[in-house]
Amino acid sequence: MDLDSIPWMLILPVLIIQLLLVVIAVIDLLRVKYTNGPKWMWALIIIFINIIGPVIYFIVGRRNE
Repeated sequence: MDLDSIPWMLILPVLIIQLLLVVIAVIDLLRVKYTNGPKWMWALIIIFINIIGPVIYFIVGRRNE
């Protein structure tokens, strides 16, 4: 498979959204004091579960104080 055959115009927006979600979620994780569960677990979920990991963190992991 050549890199030239990949439809980059379709994949690039998804990659940008993924990167933004990970960066924003990690920054938020570092700034909040308490989460629902250990912070190290949320860091692994955010980093290793593509796109849905940061979304799960924002829905379930953040503790509203």
